[in-house]
Amino acid sequence: MRIVNAILMVLMFLFIVVQYNDPDGKLWMALYAVPAAWTAVATFKRSILGNHIARTLLGLCIIASCFGVYWFWPDTPGWWQQEVWWETETAREGMGMMIIAIVLVTVWLSRPKAGIIYEH
Repeated sequence: MRIVNAILMVLMFLFIVVQYNDPDGKLWMALYAVPAAWTAVATFKRSILGNHIARTLLGLCIIASCFGVYWFWPDTPGWWQQEVWWETETAREGMGMMIIAIVLVTVWLSRPKAGIIYEH
């Protein structure tokens, strides 16, 4: 899972970089920074995820991202089709929140189970 988290971390940092010309880029940079930070922790300091406080914070981030998926859910018909999301900002934002939620759940699934501490 370390490799998966590393790939997702790079992907999230790339998502942050491409927000520079977006009208609401600062918001999306901040939103993508959350999963980027969690994937960095899962890649380089996985043992932190065994901590109760870290698990709680990660759980809260997942709940918040699920709310974000609901809030930004694209109402554009066929939003998953490239010709739609290429042209429609709201479809891209909805997909972005879905990606954030999926990445955070991936980190959750890769955390050490309670009571097991791994040193990497």
